[in-house]
Amino acid sequence: MAKNDLVSGSIWDEYSNQVVNRMNNPQHQGEITEERAKELNAKLIIADFGAESCGDAVRLYWAVDEATDKILESKFKSFGCGTAIASSDVMAELCVGKTVDEAVKITNIDVEKALRDNPDTPAVPPQKMHCSVMAYDVIKKAASQYKGVDMESFEEEEIVCECARVSLATIKEVIKINDLKTVEEITDYTKAGAFCKSCIKPGGHEEKDIYLVDILKDTRALMDEEKLKTAADASASGELTFDKMTLVQRIKAIDTVLDEDIRPMLVMDGGNMEIIDIKENLPHYDLYIRYLGACSGCASGSTGTLYAIESVLKQKIDENLRVLPI
Repeated sequence: MAKNDLVSGSIWDEYSNQVVNRMNNPQHQGEITEERAKELNAKLIIADFGAESCGDAVRLYWAVDEATDKILESKFKSFGCGTAIASSDVMAELCVGKTVDEAVKITNIDVEKALRDNPDTPAVPPQKMHCSVMAYDVIKKAASQYKGVDMESFEEEEIVCECARVSLATIKEVIKINDLKTVEEITDYTKAGAFCKSCIKPGGHEEKDIYLVDILKDTRALMDEEKLKTAADASASGELTFDKMTLVQRIKAIDTVLDEDIRPMLVMDGGNMEIIDIKENLPHYDLYIRYLGACSGCASGSTGTLYAIESVLKQKIDENLRVLPI
C-alpha cells in the first residue's frame, strides 16, 4: 500500500524519516526480564505511564546498577500510535549510559530533536508533540520508583505548556521583559502553544489548570498596575509632573494621595468620596468629586473638608488643582 493511500502527502511530509524508521523498526522495543537484570547485576525498574488525552500508554524497563545509579539497559513497550512508538524508542535510547538523575533531565524537547532529520525542521506535526511528552513523563515515573519518591518531586516549577516544557514563571517573566501583548508573541518567544495548542485557551484536546490567555491577561493587568503606581510615586516625588501624565495616571496619582491622607479621615466619620472626572481648564485642573456616606448630605456645607482635600492635593500633586464637589 502506498503511503498516500494512508495519509495525504502533505501530512506525511510533516514527519521526519527518523520517525518513520523508528516507527517501523524500533531499536529498543521489548522487555528486560528479572533474569536479564540479574545477569547485569542490576536492579529492574518497570514503569507505566498513559496519556489520557489520546489513549496511548508506554511501559519503560530499566536495568540500573545500584552502585553507580547508571542505567545499563533501557527498553519499552507501547500501546500507541507510530509517533508514540518512535518517541518511546528514542527516549529509551537516550537513557542508556546515564545515571537516573541525568535521565530525569531528558526532556520531551530532547526526544523530539533527536527524531529530526535536520536541526531546523520539527520531526512531528504540532498535534503529535504530546507523544514525546508521554516519553518524558514515563522517565520521571521510573526514576521515582527507583528513588522511592513521588514523581512530582522532579517537577520544580508549574508547567503551563507540556509540549515545550515552559513554566509559568518563565512565561510571566518573558511577558514583562519584552512587553508582550498577544499570545502569538508569547509563542514566538517561548514556543509555548506552538505544538498541540491545548495550553492557549480552553477547548483543546487536554484540559489545563491555567491557559496562556489567562496568564497574559493577569500579567498585563499587573504590569499596568505597577506602571500606574510608579507614575503616582514619580508624581509624588516630583519626577513626573502632573501635566505630563495621562488621564489614567492622573486619577491613579490623585487616588493614591486620597487613600493615604484623606479617605481615612472621612471613613472615621462614616463618609467617603470618589473621583468623577478631571478636566483641563488651564492653567487649572478641575477635579470633580462626589461625597459618599455621611459626607453626602453635607457637601455644600463642608467647606473645611473641601479645603483640606484641595490643600493636600495641591501640595502633593499640583498647585493648579481645584476640587469641585457635585
